[in-house]
Amino acid sequence: MNNSPWFFTLMLVCLLALPRPAHAGTAKNVRAPRCSEIAVTAPGDATVSANRELCKLIGAGALTEMRWPSFTDQRGAVESFYKPASYALVWTADANHPTAQALALIAALQNADKQGLLPEDYDGPRWAERLSHLQGAASPSAAELARFDLALTVSGMRYVSDQYRGRISPTHFQFRWPAKECNLAEILRNQLVKSDDVAAALDRLQPPYPGYKRTLKALNDYRTMAQQGEGDTIPVPAKPVWSGDIYPGVPQLAERLRRLGDLPQDANFPAGSNLYEDTLKNAVKHFQRRHGLEPDGSLSPDTFKQLTTALEQRIAQLQLTLELWRWLPADLKSPWIMVNVPEFRLRAFSEDRPLLSMSIIAGEAFKHETPMFVDQLEYLIFRPAWHVPLSIQQNEIIPELQRHPSYLDKEHFQIYDGRGRVVKVTAINNTILQQLRMGKLEVRQEPGSANGLGLVKFVFPKQGGVYLHGTLDRDLFARLRRDFSHGCIRVEDPAALSAWVLRGDSRWNPETIDTAMNGNLTMKVNLPQPIPVVIFYGTALVDENGEVHFSDDIYGYDAALHQALAKGRPYPE
Repeated sequence: MNNSPWFFTLMLVCLLALPRPAHAGTAKNVRAPRCSEIAVTAPGDATVSANRELCKLIGAGALTEMRWPSFTDQRGAVESFYKPASYALVWTADANHPTAQALALIAALQNADKQGLLPEDYDGPRWAERLSHLQGAASPSAAELARFDLALTVSGMRYVSDQYRGRISPTHFQFRWPAKECNLAEILRNQLVKSDDVAAALDRLQPPYPGYKRTLKALNDYRTMAQQGEGDTIPVPAKPVWSGDIYPGVPQLAERLRRLGDLPQDANFPAGSNLYEDTLKNAVKHFQRRHGLEPDGSLSPDTFKQLTTALEQRIAQLQLTLELWRWLPADLKSPWIMVNVPEFRLRAFSEDRPLLSMSIIAGEAFKHETPMFVDQLEYLIFRPAWHVPLSIQQNEIIPELQRHPSYLDKEHFQIYDGRGRVVKVTAINNTILQQLRMGKLEVRQEPGSANGLGLVKFVFPKQGGVYLHGTLDRDLFARLRRDFSHGCIRVEDPAALSAWVLRGDSRWNPETIDTAMNGNLTMKVNLPQPIPVVIFYGTALVDENGEVHFSDDIYGYDAALHQALAKGRPYPE
């Protein structure tokens, strides 16, 4: 080997002179050039002039011809995308020919509405004119080339970000969901600029959950329906219509139910008949189940209201639910549990199919809302004690004690001091009440069939006082709207849920679970593996059969999200 110092010097010069790939990463100790240095490198070169113009535009952080001109919130990502390659243009193959990847990306931006997004957020309506101008110009100027390139990069980054993690951060609404991060510069550079299939690359950025795909399909189905109009007006019934009644709106009602998929397409009715008969009643029952109504088959005022809700409102609900799907972590591992609060339903998924489904009772709207969070269920407790939260102790237990001194004994409560010792109370006096108000004494309900938590408690250690549990108030599950709790989630069938979460542990089966629930001991049982749990808020959830279940916006999150999105970019972080 040649050990001459001149040999190593020559090799270094040769290596530095080698051309670099257009989007090669910058070595840690090699500084990318500044705008002024680009011009010095090759003065008068048209390509370099465009590169220098691009560099200056990025520094300004705005493009006046865009629908949302300022991109200061993404300027760092834009600079990271261009700077390593000395601000070279990436979306044109030569002076006035966009690359195949550029055309495919533009097509996606123009059709963003099919993804539940707004094309104007990505300059969708403006790209046709830009392409026409670029391709029609004999020799586009450096400034025109730079502005086209930058506009597509900014729009592409916005689209990628919105597809992958949503337009607004869930923390804006106090959702305890982990933030999703993505390196926009790397995604564009490594997955789009040289891609053989830009559409497929963009699809891979979407949430990987079948529920998201089903919601997307439902959105486009409803958009197709809306393009055909709302259909004939259904006459307002003078009173609830029951099977066997005569109702002049039968033809219009049948048409609406057929369009919505609740009435089979081949269902026939006698021409001119106004008889509200069983076929129509069964279709109404199917519709009622999808909308959280009592499935009695009657055309009641609540049913009529849901039937006549505008399709645009349903489209908006589907779009907002898609946004929440995008907020979810991209790596939820099966099995996992989703509690959809506005639907009052829990689903336990394995291999992306719900193997268990049950009703739930959620926190009371505008007083004790159940928080939205993503966490892991780690253990359960059979026959739990209830450590009454201080707020309930102050606002509910103390007033009951003042009205009914025997309330503690009746409800199987005991009072504990700060060291966890039972305080023997012969009479409730002002001293005891004051210590309870201040939290120096704690009220605890003993385990057993009279305990407010029921016989099983499912615990997320990081969530403090929020958990899943059973309940004594079984009659509340018969209600259609079930926001009655103080924030925790009461489950309809705690034994079935226990069996599902413990199914990987050979010690547990329905019989041993029943024994633990009805025994004499409080028992903590760790799960074979932690199970991800999502407390969700979708007012338009699509089940595995493709049926859309619409729910009321009980906590007002849909309204708040719609209002925030209506303000336009930049969306709140």
